[in-house]
Amino acid sequence: MNIFRPAVSLFLLLTLLTGIVYPLLTTVVGNRLFPQQAQGSLIKKGSALLGSTLIGQDFTQAGYFHGRPSATAGHADNPLASGGSNLAVSNPQLAQRIDQQVSLLRSQNPLASRAVPTELVTTSASGLDPTLSLAAVEWQIPRVAQARHLAVSDVKKLVSAYTEQPRLSFMGPTVVNLVALNIALDQRLVGK
Repeated sequence: MNIFRPAVSLFLLLTLLTGIVYPLLTTVVGNRLFPQQAQGSLIKKGSALLGSTLIGQDFTQAGYFHGRPSATAGHADNPLASGGSNLAVSNPQLAQRIDQQVSLLRSQNPLASRAVPTELVTTSASGLDPTLSLAAVEWQIPRVAQARHLAVSDVKKLVSAYTEQPRLSFMGPTVVNLVALNIALDQRLVGK
């Protein structure tokens, strides 16, 4: 029995360190240094929870900017079942789904150019992206402006206010957080 004592002791010590001390330490440090991010980057208005800047929402009405299609299980943008469609480029189902999405987007956005941005017809790996490229958002501006009875220039200004530049130019594209932008559109409408 004496030969198992070091193994059991090491097992208990590592369990204590990696299972209790380390998670507790990272939680405390995260909450102290980055409280907004550690709590989920939630968007609140008073006591009402409106969403998170980290998880997309399924905006489908004409007066909202629409995000990427979501392949999550159950319903679109389901954070409990995130994942991509995993359809190969050679899969006929993917081509059919993209063709349907292009037709739908063209019918919903008759004032936009015929070339539909790729990210508006393809799903992401997580299915929960809250952001779109600036080009994909700008493609939708005429529809949103018309549905909300706003000038295109006013919607462009709002989009510009919610455009996020990469920290360094080579670290990714310029994106717009759709959750924050759509909430701002609602607040602007209420504020008038």
